[in-house]
Amino acid sequence: MPLTGLAAATIALAREAGEAIMRVYATDFEARMKDDASPLTEADLAADRIIVEGLERAFPDIPIVTEERTETHDLAVAGSRFFLIDPLDGTKEFVRRGGDFTVNIALIEQGVPVHGVVFAPALDRLFWTDDAGAAHRRDGAGAAQGMRVAIPDNAALNVVASKSHRDAATDAYIARYAVADFRSAGSSLKFGLLAAGEADFYPRLGRTMEWDTAAGHAVLRAAGGHVDAWDGGPLAYGKPGFENPHFIAYADGVALRGAA
Repeated sequence: MPLTGLAAATIALAREAGEAIMRVYATDFEARMKDDASPLTEADLAADRIIVEGLERAFPDIPIVTEERTETHDLAVAGSRFFLIDPLDGTKEFVRRGGDFTVNIALIEQGVPVHGVVFAPALDRLFWTDDAGAAHRRDGAGAAQGMRVAIPDNAALNVVASKSHRDAATDAYIARYAVADFRSAGSSLKFGLLAAGEADFYPRLGRTMEWDTAAGHAVLRAAGGHVDAWDGGPLAYGKPGFENPHFIAYADGVALRGAA
């Protein structure tokens, strides 16, 4: 059953969280390391608080799983409807004062990301799905534009890969293709670039969590793209532990070369 006002509510929360992130970004903030060796800042916590409190007010009956609240990682949400949140994806880029960090809000139903908002506050780029399931973007103060993945040329593909986590295995896999252009991007921006037709595929052979990918996956799916687990089949959500397998995100029409 569709949720009335879902896109308006999640976009507003993503923008509010982005404003809080940028206020911290403008200060001499400190980062501490979490148990998984990833950084945590005041911005992560402020954005998390804004999003969770806002979703609880607007949609009180829907469970919320968020990266920054470990108690939510034990929720049994497989096969149900739940929100999946990464309040600040790309904290390493944030700490380095790079602009490739995002706010991610997704709604999952039966393991499928059916709604997503990806907001890059430093770049003022917004990607989202509307209440009818269509994909859109807005760059700065420009008008909203519908999005559709590019029609790929398999003899001259445009590839995007992780800025912080690219490795030799990823490069070896990309080398299987005829690549015309390669670019690095941080956080879930890579999914937005695919959805906007600015790239054709994105392989990820490293560790990710479901909150890292869900919102971008929803946007790319709405734009006609795919995110498949390395062993085949769409990447699913609500798995125990919320850890993803390796995956590849791609525009419809890319001739995949199999697993690495």
